[in-house]
Amino acid sequence: MKKIAIIAVVALGLAACQDNAPDNATSTLNTIETEAASDTNSSMNSMDNGAMATDNALDAAGNATANAASATGNAMSNTANAVDNTHVTVTTKK
Repeated sequence: MKKIAIIAVVALGLAACQDNAPDNATSTLNTIETEAASDTNSSMNSMDNGAMATDNALDAAGNATANAASATGNAMSNTANAVDNTHVTVTTKK
């Protein structure tokens, strides 16, 4: 009876020790694909953020240029107004 019990335990143990290589390979492949997708998404997000930063910098440069042009125009108008407001009266003695 002991021999039958030992054989049964060994048989069950061997049956439980099936080859998991195909499942492990599939799991490894899924992990690789998931990590690759994550890396791709991260890279795309970095590119999007870089493009936005460049766009913001160009907007800021454009705004600075427009502000400088406005300031120059205002200075020219102020100068013209000052000239117009200056009245020189010349008097002569008789």
